[in-house]
Amino acid sequence: MILHTLKHSEKHLSVHPLLAALVAGRLHDPFSYLGVHRTTESFKVRVFRPDVRSVWIRTVQGFEAMQRIHDAGVFEWQGTVQPSTPVLLKLEVMYQAPDVLRVYEAYDPYSFPLQITDHDLYLFNEGKLYQAYRTLGVQRVNNSGVDGLRFSVWAPNAERVSVVGDFNRWDGRAHSMAAHHSSGVWELFIPELPAGSFYKFEIRNRHNGEIQLKADPYATRYELRPGTAALTPVANGYFQWHDAKWMEKRADKSWLHAPVNILEIHAGSWKRHPDGRFYSYRELAQHLLPYVLEMGFTHIELMPISEHPFDESWGYQTTGYFAASSRYGSPEDLKMFVDSCHQADIGVILDWVPGHFPQDIFALARFDGTALYEHEDPRLGFHQDWGTFIFNYGRNEVKSFLLSSAHYWLSEFHFDGLRVDAVASMLYLDYSRKEGEWVPNRYGGRENLEAVDFLRELNIMVHDEFPGAMTFAEESTSWPAVSRPVYTGGLGFSMKWNLGWMHDTLSYMQLDPVYRCYHHDQLTFGQLYAYTENFVLPFSHDEVVHGKGSLFNKMPGDDWQKYANLRLLFTYQMTFPGKKLNFMGNDFAQQDEWQINRELSWKLLENRPNLGIQAVLHDLNHLYKNTPALHELDFSADGFAWIDCHDAEHSIISYLRRAKNGCFVVVILNFTPMPRENYRIGVPAAGIYQELFNSDSVYYGGSNTGNAGQIFAGREPWMGLPCSLRITLPPLAGLIFSLQG
Repeated sequence: MILHTLKHSEKHLSVHPLLAALVAGRLHDPFSYLGVHRTTESFKVRVFRPDVRSVWIRTVQGFEAMQRIHDAGVFEWQGTVQPSTPVLLKLEVMYQAPDVLRVYEAYDPYSFPLQITDHDLYLFNEGKLYQAYRTLGVQRVNNSGVDGLRFSVWAPNAERVSVVGDFNRWDGRAHSMAAHHSSGVWELFIPELPAGSFYKFEIRNRHNGEIQLKADPYATRYELRPGTAALTPVANGYFQWHDAKWMEKRADKSWLHAPVNILEIHAGSWKRHPDGRFYSYRELAQHLLPYVLEMGFTHIELMPISEHPFDESWGYQTTGYFAASSRYGSPEDLKMFVDSCHQADIGVILDWVPGHFPQDIFALARFDGTALYEHEDPRLGFHQDWGTFIFNYGRNEVKSFLLSSAHYWLSEFHFDGLRVDAVASMLYLDYSRKEGEWVPNRYGGRENLEAVDFLRELNIMVHDEFPGAMTFAEESTSWPAVSRPVYTGGLGFSMKWNLGWMHDTLSYMQLDPVYRCYHHDQLTFGQLYAYTENFVLPFSHDEVVHGKGSLFNKMPGDDWQKYANLRLLFTYQMTFPGKKLNFMGNDFAQQDEWQINRELSWKLLENRPNLGIQAVLHDLNHLYKNTPALHELDFSADGFAWIDCHDAEHSIISYLRRAKNGCFVVVILNFTPMPRENYRIGVPAAGIYQELFNSDSVYYGGSNTGNAGQIFAGREPWMGLPCSLRITLPPLAGLIFSLQG
């Protein structure tokens, strides 16, 4: 931003008040003074070029000199013949030294018409413009036969909005924008602007004259932090996708009955180069994708890769809702990553943050000098826990913004789903607030009705426009029907994280086994509500930070027992009803808490016990994926039956998992370090049962206690079932059996 002083005379000011406003940086409507103006007898053209010495304008008679009418760089031409349209100028620029001049031709931005249609503006103001990223922000377009960039931004309370950047010396007077009546949207076409130019919006508040530089909310590229400017798009941003088969299969196959086993990844700390550099999106495709395939995961979930200025926010303090973080490469690089995953039959889910945004002054906060995206009242608009602003979901333009962000990632990047962060904080007006710190809704309740409407509209849009795409709610309360269709009164999410199951399970597993018998209900209680929602069973990043310790270090006992408990934990997770999610590092018993500033401790894989954990999860993942009984009826009570949930004395549970065709597997879990010989459980049928999996196998680092690969079930009724098995149950271990033939 450059400050300027007025040098013109009082007489000139009285004759040309718009000129005074222009030079002072207060011209609300630049087209009222700049560009082509027709009088009864002649044409008049004015341009503002503070960086040039002389200007000529092209007419039918050739280039004619324009008169400098103000020292700040205002030039004027008047003639009886209409100049070329759009107006073409020849500019003489002083370059580096007074005696070095450069002459070039350029079009005058103020000779081009505005392009955004009233229909798009109407939809935007109504909260129905789901592809606002194709209208607002910066668009590479052709205007009146000339290629260039159309800039537009919503700032209804601004006195003036300008495009500033390295192409105009960040001078807010050079490219003032025009307002679209009452829509609050400003627009300007700048011809022939190079790709990769840095830009921002300079906004002058109409109430107090305060001037702020703001990043484009709809920008698709930003410079590398700590810089905060957006970049103009490349001339040819077309990407050739090769995932048609995947997208077709995704649309035709329901995720309800399919295996969904997610590895949650933070792109900057999964692995790094020896010198500490991040892996790029392309390098992740080269290294992460083969690992995910080998391990048997079905999906990768990326923690937020939307642009954010602060690494330690993990991406959850988003400033660029339409921009892939420049830390890891270009948007095309990210598309290549997703495309590569799809070609390998791996889905990709994006962690998306519509619940709050940071206070950074360059971004959305008080965007036009007022609480535009947030609420003015801090009881509604400020999140006390995270020091962030809360979106105003009742404002239609904010809805257009957020719904368009979701649409953008699913449409432009082919993501297979959105994990929606912090849904509970969106649903409740009193979330993490004391009495008197929140404002009730219009009915006097604590529910955020506008947020509910937004979430429902989000899910309707996703499921209507992106067949097979999934939405996941991180929601920790008892709000009903989170993952039920909107037409039945639900919020419309595909699935909900089962944080209750996660909390109960980890709380139980942290107990010394001698005390587990007194907390047996923490293993069994989940079945009382397991089918009220479509659940995901998550061991996410939130469980291995902030002093909580890694999963490994949550386990009690000596190292042998810790590894055994961890193997048992994964066996329980992978056989219990619900889709699966694990955070990176869980897959090989990362021992330290997750640290964002370094890669995972891959050297642990030089230790046999850690290799054993990796092998356990590898085999469980593939077993889950290839065994219909373990995934087809995750969301139906028909897919699960207790064999015995009452053996609290021995801390043992056993159950059946069933497929749609009636095939089943038997699961027995021993949560104590005591092996059990001749342990009897009921089964549905007689015959030979193969021991599909034993977490105590020596291959995994266990004691190799088991049943020699198979065992016979006789027709001895037990536990309400017609037949029974007598098995050897290993210590701190899980077994999975299937009936042969």
